[in-house]
Amino acid sequence: MKRLKINYFLIGGVALLLALALWPNISWHSGRGDQLEQIKSRGELRISTLNSPLTYYTSQEGPGGLDYELAKRFAQYLGVKLVVNPHHSINELFDDLDDNKADLLAAGLIYNRERLSRFRTGPAYYSVSQQLVYRQGTTRPKTFADLKGRLAVASGSAHITSLKQLKETKYPNLSWESSTDLSSKELLEQVADDKLDYTIGDSVTIGLLQRIHPQLTVAFDVTDEEPVTWYLNRSEDDSLYAAMLDFFSQMVEDGSLARLEEKYLGHVGGFDYVDTRTFLAAIDNTLPVLQPLFEKYAQKIDWKLLAAISYQESHWNPTATSPTGVRGLMMLTKATASGLGVDDRLDPEQSVQGGAVYLERLMEKVPDSIPEDEKIWFALAAYNMGYGHMLDARKLTKSQQGNPDSWVDVKQRLPMLSQRRYYPQTNYGYARGQEAYNYVENIRRYQVSLVGYLIEKERKAAQQAALQAQLGSAYPAVDPHEALIE
Repeated sequence: MKRLKINYFLIGGVALLLALALWPNISWHSGRGDQLEQIKSRGELRISTLNSPLTYYTSQEGPGGLDYELAKRFAQYLGVKLVVNPHHSINELFDDLDDNKADLLAAGLIYNRERLSRFRTGPAYYSVSQQLVYRQGTTRPKTFADLKGRLAVASGSAHITSLKQLKETKYPNLSWESSTDLSSKELLEQVADDKLDYTIGDSVTIGLLQRIHPQLTVAFDVTDEEPVTWYLNRSEDDSLYAAMLDFFSQMVEDGSLARLEEKYLGHVGGFDYVDTRTFLAAIDNTLPVLQPLFEKYAQKIDWKLLAAISYQESHWNPTATSPTGVRGLMMLTKATASGLGVDDRLDPEQSVQGGAVYLERLMEKVPDSIPEDEKIWFALAAYNMGYGHMLDARKLTKSQQGNPDSWVDVKQRLPMLSQRRYYPQTNYGYARGQEAYNYVENIRRYQVSLVGYLIEKERKAAQQAALQAQLGSAYPAVDPHEALIE
């Protein structure tokens, strides 16, 4: 997946120029703009969004999602509270704008020319391509002319616009269904469950869902890279629009946008079908025995992240041993285990406890200048290649005018630690930086798979229970003493 981080300078520059061009003609900066004044008067920025792991979700830790975090920061920038109105379908989002129930839509929506007569878009904050997907094991279509079965897309999506253009210009016999009751994500799940032949999704959503449904397979790209933007009503009042441009310009300039993109999108690429299938099978067959240990000893991180680290280390094999001598579920060295009081590295509980404690110590050593939610990635890099080499990566980042406290900047320098051009400049010399880079990225992917797969299992179990309850109520029990035998 190709993202917009390489174009941040361009995004920021365009946003700044637009804001400067609008500045003499608007009054938002003095508080007189109608749209912005209404938002500040009510003390609330109202956004409508879609429920999804990427845009907006709720968990035990609270709400999250790329669009949610962006909108929350925008509300703080405006000095107001954020009010979130989640929806199921794209059409419902635009109904909110029409009915003045939302100030803007922050829902990972693709730029769509058909909507520009009534709505305007904000700056792009990442990019996606539209892709046609089918189920692994069936015949792959190479073009739309090869489709043999049902193609369905979500009503109101940019996918319909793309299909209309293709039908007019290249595939006159192209036909599809427009689903009003299923979202794009749900249609992708229908393909994975063999209930639908084809659908179209965006490359980011597909990449995330493949971690849970590896049967989803991309047939071909329907479009080139397209920007993802916020939407707001088109009007002569530019106050909110100009404030948005200034906000995004600042987010680009201080690196906040790059960090948010790294948090939610930095691990999406690099899908491996066989590895993912193997991991999901291990969740079903091996994790239930080990889960209590991860839950018991994960203190400062979520247990599912600790489980993902262990899988990356040993594939949850308690007797795993590497050629270099590291052993056990957390693959501890003999020296590290001794320092942690671990007598038997092959004992699952001792290994998990020791690995968790060691990771906590590394997190405590990570400089406080690094944001709390990024410390874990620096600690994991140190877990893999040593704390000193992690410091060298930060030093190299700073020498190249990057931000040594930003994981998105530092991880790009990790592979340089094994390059002759760079490692003589470091304090600790040569390191297998590419391995450390892959190590952290793999853990993040396993974590996404584990979290999503467990949620999916809970959802299916709840559906099955509801179905059984419904069937049970449809066939009430009969007292055998009251039954008549003919």
